[in-house]
Amino acid sequence: MNRAQALLSTALLTLGAVNAFATEAPRVVHQDGLYALMVDGAPYLVLGAQINNSSSWPAILPKVWPALEDMHVNTAEAPVYWEQLEPKPGSFDFSTVDALVMGAREHHLQLVLLWFGTWKNGNMHYVPEWVKTDPRKYPRMINAAGEPIDVLSANSNTNRDADKRAFTAMMRHLKEIDATNHTVLMIQVENESGGIGSPRDFSPASNKEFAGEVPADLLKVMGKPRGNWSEVFSGKADETFQAYHQSRYVNEIAAAGKREFDIPMYCNVWISYPVAELPERQIPNPGIGYPSGGPVQDMISLWKAFAPSIDIIGPDIYSDDIGFYRQVLAAYRRPDNALWIPETGNGDSYAPFFFLALGQGAIGFSPFGVDHTGWTFTDNGPKAHTENFALISPMAREIAKLNYEGKLKTAVEEAGATSQELDFGAWQAAVRFGFPQPDGHRPPGTPDHHGRALVAQLGPDEFLVAGVDASVAFHVPGRLPGLRMQILRAEEGYYENGTWHMTRLWNGDQTDRGINFKHAGAVVRIRIGTF
Repeated sequence: MNRAQALLSTALLTLGAVNAFATEAPRVVHQDGLYALMVDGAPYLVLGAQINNSSSWPAILPKVWPALEDMHVNTAEAPVYWEQLEPKPGSFDFSTVDALVMGAREHHLQLVLLWFGTWKNGNMHYVPEWVKTDPRKYPRMINAAGEPIDVLSANSNTNRDADKRAFTAMMRHLKEIDATNHTVLMIQVENESGGIGSPRDFSPASNKEFAGEVPADLLKVMGKPRGNWSEVFSGKADETFQAYHQSRYVNEIAAAGKREFDIPMYCNVWISYPVAELPERQIPNPGIGYPSGGPVQDMISLWKAFAPSIDIIGPDIYSDDIGFYRQVLAAYRRPDNALWIPETGNGDSYAPFFFLALGQGAIGFSPFGVDHTGWTFTDNGPKAHTENFALISPMAREIAKLNYEGKLKTAVEEAGATSQELDFGAWQAAVRFGFPQPDGHRPPGTPDHHGRALVAQLGPDEFLVAGVDASVAFHVPGRLPGLRMQILRAEEGYYENGTWHMTRLWNGDQTDRGINFKHAGAVVRIRIGTF
């Protein structure tokens, strides 16, 4: 560690001591099938943004923080690179980690660190040079033709132990600088792990194991009879073999890190897309269309069994087809898995899916590539995502709590469906898109189907409502909106430090035919009654 690095670490420790206030460690909790990320003892909604892959360097970070502030995020996702952290075996440089933690604190942000270790997008591009240049000691995957590929083998204890040593050193350092403040909320272990270029390792040792019987622990989890890998798993044998070894590899790294500093850890996933869903990902085969061995949709159960130190498995979703997006959310929203979207597209067409994810109980949502390096966008940033976060950020804690209590529902506009019903028992909320519309006309919808709304129940007859290009009309079951019901009070306002502040009462054009939200969006607390 050079003098500059030592000074930065000292500054972090001093800043931690000054700001110490006995915060609780973040943790993932669940009740009645619902999840929350608890931060300082209360549910926390991650309004996230992941920076570009090469933007964590201290010299580049000045181009990062302003973009995050402009977007109204509360949490930054930023990578830590194995090749930078351990430039020589056993010699560690924590300057990037320190710069990220201090920068997040200075900009009043929480932080999620992404460990780019053995895998990044199914390759080994972020491992140190001393690993890349010593394939005898640090073996690569071998493809079916007997050729090594650009991926470290998950069947190698040497590879795993080298990664684990670096990861535990990072976690030990994080405990030293962040155990009191808890600026860092979660750690992503690897990045879209798996092999691109081969469905499994075809090394002689792996081939011998593959020809033998499937381990008893895997048979028990998968409910399969005895046999070799090909007999038991047929066409999925190669991918299952890879997933079995990879999940245990990642789990051991995560478990070792948690022994140093116990905060939530997750894996992100390069998911399996339908054929022709995306032009560049038309082949659904493992190792070609996506990294083989990762926790894709049909490998989640295996991963949950063999990587218990991983708290959450979160899908990276780069399809703006709402039907497919719903399918992916359903696949990862499980009784044993919190729904968390660590990466998604930063284009405007992805913005409504934030509301979609919230309606499925998501603990957070994070568009990718948000900084001012010019790599993913050249204007002022993701416009529609910024609108979402600006609307929700003042009440993110309240939204997280209501979601954890099962009191929040959302509606997202779809082609051909200009209205949706949300069921709150004694009250129903009819959400219609594309307001305002001329008198006597049906809801028109929006040209690009971007309307979205959320409704949360605060009491028997009280609701919190927010939306963009939508109208929310309450009614009792069996009656149309406006019949034998009335709006007693509709307050536009905002939350500040957990307290609601009214700015004005809505009536007339703002409440005729429902609570009407234009494109700018708004937040309204409404009390209703019958007569």
